[in-house]
Amino acid sequence: MLGSGKSAATSTTEHRRKGAETPMDPIRRLGLMDNEDVRGMMQGCNMVKIRSSRWQKRRNLRLLDDGLTVWCESTKRSRKAKAQQTFAVTEVECVREGCQSEALRRLGGSLPEGKCFTVIFRGARKSLDLLCPSEEEAQRWVRGLCTLKEHVADMSQKQKLDHWIRSYLRRADDNQDGNMSYDEVKRLLQMINIDLSEHYALCLFKRCDRSGDGRLDHVEIEEFCRELLRRPELDAVFRHYSSNGSVLAMAELRDFLGDQGEDASLNHAQSLTLAYELNGWAQKNHFMTQSGFTMYMLSRENNVVNPAHARVYQDMSRPLTHYFISSSHNTYLTKDQVTGASSTEPYIRALNQGCRCVELDCWDGDKGEPVIYHGHTLTSKVPFKEVIETIAQYAFKASPYPLILSLENHCSLEQQAVMAKHLRTLLGSKLLTKPLGAQPPQDLPSPEELKGRILVKGKKLIPHLGQSGKGGSCSSFASSFEDEPVSGSRNTPKKDAAKVCSKLSPELSELVVYCSSVPFRGFENASEKPPNEMSSFSESEALRLIKDSGKLFVRHNSRQLSRIYPSGQRLQSSNYDPQAMWNGGCQMVALNFQTSGEQMDLNQGRFLTNGRCGYVLKPDFLCSPASVFDPENTGGGPGHTPTQLTIRILSAQQLPKINTDKASSIVDPQVSVEIHGVAIDNARNKTHRIDNNGFNPRWDCTLSFQLQVPELALVRFVVEDHDHNAKNDFVGQFTLPFISLQKGAHKNPMCILLAIHPCGLLLGICVCMIYSLLLRLSTHSFVEGRRFQSVASHTLHPC
Repeated sequence: MLGSGKSAATSTTEHRRKGAETPMDPIRRLGLMDNEDVRGMMQGCNMVKIRSSRWQKRRNLRLLDDGLTVWCESTKRSRKAKAQQTFAVTEVECVREGCQSEALRRLGGSLPEGKCFTVIFRGARKSLDLLCPSEEEAQRWVRGLCTLKEHVADMSQKQKLDHWIRSYLRRADDNQDGNMSYDEVKRLLQMINIDLSEHYALCLFKRCDRSGDGRLDHVEIEEFCRELLRRPELDAVFRHYSSNGSVLAMAELRDFLGDQGEDASLNHAQSLTLAYELNGWAQKNHFMTQSGFTMYMLSRENNVVNPAHARVYQDMSRPLTHYFISSSHNTYLTKDQVTGASSTEPYIRALNQGCRCVELDCWDGDKGEPVIYHGHTLTSKVPFKEVIETIAQYAFKASPYPLILSLENHCSLEQQAVMAKHLRTLLGSKLLTKPLGAQPPQDLPSPEELKGRILVKGKKLIPHLGQSGKGGSCSSFASSFEDEPVSGSRNTPKKDAAKVCSKLSPELSELVVYCSSVPFRGFENASEKPPNEMSSFSESEALRLIKDSGKLFVRHNSRQLSRIYPSGQRLQSSNYDPQAMWNGGCQMVALNFQTSGEQMDLNQGRFLTNGRCGYVLKPDFLCSPASVFDPENTGGGPGHTPTQLTIRILSAQQLPKINTDKASSIVDPQVSVEIHGVAIDNARNKTHRIDNNGFNPRWDCTLSFQLQVPELALVRFVVEDHDHNAKNDFVGQFTLPFISLQKGAHKNPMCILLAIHPCGLLLGICVCMIYSLLLRLSTHSFVEGRRFQSVASHTLHPC
């Protein structure tokens, strides 16, 4: 027994010497050891996962040892099943207490409110509705998840890197002894998407195995990973400024910052050292090592987006017509417009993305309550009242500027009156019911004047025509002008205005103030049109007007609001290219937010700027009633500012695996840069591919573009996995306005990379832009972008 005890003690000592950890170590490193909620989450809790009244299954939820991943355990016990049933705290958008999801609300009468909560994820992943055994347990998980979310947001670069390293080490460590054999290291390399040569990998392993026992302990593993994370292109910059090649003194770091056109004060240099330096001795003595410099260069400090544009910086006192307005089409749909489900969740997602115009397709429902769905299809129905309740709650969480409700009204007069009642009752003082001024305005109010207000877009009764009749249903005709061709369509009879108005409830009409829907009657007498009248156009009609009457359409859109909607033939809820509509000055370019892809990437890029508030000021040449800008012929006219854009793509790091089912699958990354603007500016160029390296590929490739109208241009970066035999697989993208590219003077311009973290902690593209017109160069930049479509936008598989 004594011998056995001695052996156990020796084993324990050896285990600690080799760097093994207890389960609480990650929590201790996160500074959450004393948090009772987090400790309770690690113990786990048996809950009920709810999808409907019939689908309710027991699940055990437990916070894993890394402190940032939750495992939702079911009856499946396989390793693959476990991997698919986890979610990272970084994926959680918000946590809602009580029965606040659509599914829980419908079961609210049969469920205890205090025991329920909902986890809402970013991207397309479905939300997670849960019922806990007690109110205390529900509160623990709600508080704990919020605490972890806040902590992740405040994590330093070192903490993020440490978490990334440790999470992969645990997965690659087969026997979970805290040490890594060479075979386990090779498995780790496949996991992190790198295909090193056998010779190089073995040499690196031996160099880090300082104990010489053929196994790497925790310290040696971290050294191995940091060697993999080395960036030769940054090392060259570091050596250029370092007098001894090993550290940067504060004066040398200030020289570098000054060359980048950044704050070169001593205080700023010291703050960067405190934030990014990994070495305690260097940090204490005000030095920055090569590792610290690399961490700084890959941080948010070097965002390619002008930091001033991350907040509302534009003049918000101009008329509404002077802004591009983030707009959604068929907002209630979760998928296609034939069989897809209708829900309140898409409204929450759209509003949280800064969308400022949402659509409500309203039809008569049972028991006198109107419903929202895509009429005459198999899409499900959601009560109008629930949608308005949701809008009231989320209207101004992401943006304080006015929200427009675009009503497509197919209801009877009785249910229109119900709609008006719900709008007034549920929206209260937020709902705009009267003009802001006593006199008819010459222009629409500004976003600033309408801050915190909700506007109704719909038809308005024409006073002199009166109201004929109290009954009848609007389903016999198209009550929404979205369904009517604009004037100019051949052989299309016009609807009689009196007939349309006779089916419109005065209660609902009264709520339409500044967004009165009228059919487009041409460009004649433009100056006489009331500013509160607006028209909707199908994508094909808008494109025809832009092509045939571009200048007139731009002038029209300087005084009147226009809403563009997708063709009715887009049964799968696909999207059109919004750029052409923006070129014509159209404000509300409505897209299917539930459908990811290039078009939504462009929309997110367009509204990335101005604090993501959903309103972006149009260029001046699109705001003048006397404008001569022609979106189809831009040479030499307004907005014509010839500019050269040169982008040097150097390298990438930590790209995700696309084929996660195949352990040996490594990406062959290729980067494309696209320009989306007026027709003459549209261009695409790409780097060569890098074979079998998604961990740290290096291109060192320069791409150049000539821009004629830079104020309308979007720059889109796309990373793909090259495929010889099929279409390239999408890896990631980032889109931003050209005018939001950060600028700065460089004496020694260097450009950097794509830096993408598999857990979504880091994601982006770093580039260097040359503005020949301004004769200046951008800073070294890190950009956050969209997660990968292959895993549905910042999400893993649902549990």
